[in-house]
Amino acid sequence: MKKIIFLLFIVWLQKTVAQNRQILYNFAELPQTQLLNPAAETNYKFYVGIPLLSGFSTDVGSTGLVLTDLFAKDNIDINDKISAAFSKLSTEDFVKINTQIEVFSGGYRLNDKINFSFGFYEEVDGIGYFAKDVYDLYSEGNSAHLNRSFSVSKIRYKLDVLGVLHFGVSKKIDEKLTIGGRFKIYSSALNVESNNNTGTFTTIEGENNLYTHYFNNLNANFRTSGLVNAETNKYNRDAAEYVKNTFLAGNLGLGFDAGFTYRVSPQLEFSGSILDVGFISHSKNVKTTIVNGDFVFEGINFLFGEDNINYWNEIDERFDEELPREDNQETYISWRPTKINAAVKYSFGEKRSKVCYDNRYKDFYTDAIGVQLFSVFRPLRPQLALTAFYEKSLSNKIHTKFTYTIDDISFANLGAGLSMQFGKVNFYGMFDNILSYKNLSSANSVSLQLGINLIFN
Repeated sequence: MKKIIFLLFIVWLQKTVAQNRQILYNFAELPQTQLLNPAAETNYKFYVGIPLLSGFSTDVGSTGLVLTDLFAKDNIDINDKISAAFSKLSTEDFVKINTQIEVFSGGYRLNDKINFSFGFYEEVDGIGYFAKDVYDLYSEGNSAHLNRSFSVSKIRYKLDVLGVLHFGVSKKIDEKLTIGGRFKIYSSALNVESNNNTGTFTTIEGENNLYTHYFNNLNANFRTSGLVNAETNKYNRDAAEYVKNTFLAGNLGLGFDAGFTYRVSPQLEFSGSILDVGFISHSKNVKTTIVNGDFVFEGINFLFGEDNINYWNEIDERFDEELPREDNQETYISWRPTKINAAVKYSFGEKRSKVCYDNRYKDFYTDAIGVQLFSVFRPLRPQLALTAFYEKSLSNKIHTKFTYTIDDISFANLGAGLSMQFGKVNFYGMFDNILSYKNLSSANSVSLQLGINLIFN
């Protein structure tokens, strides 16, 4: 039963708790590309996103474990499946999620050089690494692992639920260079994280009792904000409260994005961006638990015939005395997971013209190829992704993009995107890891973006 509970927690993370939106990056002059590069070139006079429909993206993935490892119909006992599946995992395996929903968005071009954009979106971003030592201790107990030191340093996870109000501006410096920046205000409804823990737990055969347990150099912290009500000390289970706190009613923070686009020639383009350089100060409904110290525990001596002794309280009191645990409500800072994009694109094919925002004709090529590098800073180490892409414009209003991505999860990730405009209405859809859609239960990752905009040239 303990294994099944632990398993359900992992599956929940896969379904509810990556951020590389490589198909959307600099694609088809969509307004949403400016969220990935504030200096992305666009071709509108102004635009309005359809509220709650203009931008939805989700990226969910895991390494080393898929649902069919556990729930395939093969007449194997579920406990054996769990043991086999988790025995394959290492401390570098992880589950992740990033989901964004645009509540509203818009943009306006002041003149042929300056463009403004703004909006508000809600985001869920989380990652959890497989703490193998903790799982082995939890599932098999310490008696099966005498003299083994279980490390708490492998406990690494972070989950954020927040709203982001943003305002961006881009400026065309000359015919080759465009620069841009975006200012962000974060409103955190929930933060749960633990990282940089140290210490070990070891069990050996004892002298005064059957076993002796050693807690050595423990220094572990578990931080939360928004999860526990500061007044009642109870968990907040009201979903409406979390949603309300994302609208500038939660713990606040600041951040910025910056980017550039540089055209070496009409056909060769370099671009890059750095996103979410920022922090959140957590001061409301904060609870931090810190365990620090050393402790040697040889068990307790049971006094037979003395039924009125509460041995569990005795153990708890000894732990509190000799291995101090502190709960506090002190303000703390959490940093946003900073992301970096860099790309080179070469355009070719048929040369066409389209009407620009100032009623001039702008030349473009129907085809383009390129390479994009993505990195996001995570608790264990930065995660990288390399994407090769091909873009094809079927007309002035219909554009496609195809990608092949190598990242921490897959070496065979194929993606495709489509952007279409009918009058003023723009529809776009992008799907990553498309080969997995025939059997999602065997997929290590799924990613998609969808949206509807009103674009006025």
